[in-house]
Amino acid sequence: MFYQVAKFICYLFLKFICRWEVKGREKFPLKGPVIVVANHVSYLDPVVVGVACPRRVHFMAKEELFHVPFLGWIIKKLHAFPVRREKSDRLALKTALEILRRGEVLGIFPEGTRSKTGELGPLQPGAASLALKIGATILPVAVKNTNRWLKGRIEVIFGDPLQVGPANPVTPQQVEDLTRLIHNCLKNLLNL
Repeated sequence: MFYQVAKFICYLFLKFICRWEVKGREKFPLKGPVIVVANHVSYLDPVVVGVACPRRVHFMAKEELFHVPFLGWIIKKLHAFPVRREKSDRLALKTALEILRRGEVLGIFPEGTRSKTGELGPLQPGAASLALKIGATILPVAVKNTNRWLKGRIEVIFGDPLQVGPANPVTPQQVEDLTRLIHNCLKNLLNL
């Protein structure tokens, strides 16, 4: 219930204050495990992507946010879970795999941090690795203008889903190739 109420309030803010526009929402898979991968330029990005998605999204968020009073409580209620970015975080990976095995939606910003320039940075291999382990669909999502939402229209653009079959075992080359494909999809959506 908290998730739906928060999503509605954020929708009103985005629609009437930020002049929010969503393109390609019909591409979102309505069933099965999905990994939403988006570029990251602002703290507003998880809100913008989460509201645009027709299904509940479980975002992987940097651990430090969970230690901020009140914010930590809110993001837990919104089904986010912490990840330690400085090293491999087995608990975060286990949580992500459980979400996907239940056929739910996982949200990842694969750059690992916000881009200060607005340019798409190199991607971490985690989304590709998870998709290959589970056979989850990857959905690239471009987010535009969240870093200057007072000056322009925020856009969310859904790309074409990438159907990924499970690989056993997952090879480093498969992960690298899929990460490169995700990067190219995001670049195309961002018109870079």
